[in-house]
Amino acid sequence: MKQVDIFTDGSCLGNPGPGGWAAVLRYAGTQKELGGGFSGTTNNRMEILAVIEGLEALQEPCTVNLYTDSQYVRNAVEKKWLDSWQRNGWKTAARKPVKNKDLWLRLLPLLARHTVKFHWVRGHSGHPENELCDTIARGHASRGGLPPDTQAAG
Repeated sequence: MKQVDIFTDGSCLGNPGPGGWAAVLRYAGTQKELGGGFSGTTNNRMEILAVIEGLEALQEPCTVNLYTDSQYVRNAVEKKWLDSWQRNGWKTAARKPVKNKDLWLRLLPLLARHTVKFHWVRGHSGHPENELCDTIARGHASRGGLPPDTQAAG
């Protein structure tokens, strides 16, 4: 399997508000930068979407080192929150509906397709790839005319 590094970040100008996501993919000396945005979204949705978009960009199953500053995304996978939520009918331990279920459902088959190892990086601490992703995500969040995030309430 090919070894790919993916760096991700999400941004929201207000929470909720206009938001952006970014993913930087590196493989064999090449780099690809991806980004997009929505109006009326949340930071957590943009963080999850950055991971989804990065993994969806891969043409075949890969071994992925995924770098994120989102403890929410990392913990959902690494601490098996996703497994618990599914077992509990998409309810949290407090028996409340899991937020962002639509995105988690998009992420699950990608995690099954690829071998993904999550790495947490501290945001806004000078990590070059995280700073690049932050710049791309904020750039998308600040653009006018963003499409609405129709699932943001869920």
